[in-house]
Formats: sequence, C-alpha cells, structure tokens
Amino acid sequence: MAYDLKLPKALAKAGWKVKIRDKERLEEPHVTIIKGTLSWRVGLRNRDFLDEGRWKDFPDTLRESIETDWTLLCQEWDALYPAKPVPVEEETNDDEDD
Repeated sequence: MAYDLKLPKALAKAGWKVKIRDKERLEEPHVTIIKGTLSWRVGLRNRDFLDEGRWKDFPDTLRESIETDWTLLCQEWDALYPAKPVPVEEETNDDEDD
C-alpha cells in the first residue's frame, strides 16, 4: 500500500501531495511530490531530485514538511520495500585503525 505524508492544510488545499507509491520496489528509494498531473521524485538516500526539479521551485513550507518527516519517510519506505531499504548513515569510528 502507498504511504501519504500528512501535509499542512494550506499545502493540501493547494493540491500538493507527498507519497511513497506502491509498485516501486525496483526503483531507487524515493518520495514523490505531486501537484495535479505533475510529479517529481526525490531520492531518500541523497535528497537529490531523480528527475528534473529544484527545491527553489517548491513552496518553502513543502520542503520544510518533507525535511521534518524525512526519518518517517525513510522508515515508511523500508516498511513497504524491505528488500531495498534506505541505508542508515554509518558513523565513522576513528578507533578502527587498531
């Protein structure tokens, strides 16, 4: 099942949606931003747009909502597609030289 990120009312009323769609198991982990018939994919591993798109073309509140719930979006992707999880950033350990 797809996952819909709950957005502030003003964004939802303006027609914005943020989803993790179903049937994406072969794709790079990403979230899809939707406005009407237009859509943009943002990679969950590197936060870059997978297709055309730039953050400055979107409302600041939309970007803030996505960034606030980034961890949740990654967890939802992992729940939907456990065979292709978003990798957790590994901490560097300077003591590994021993």
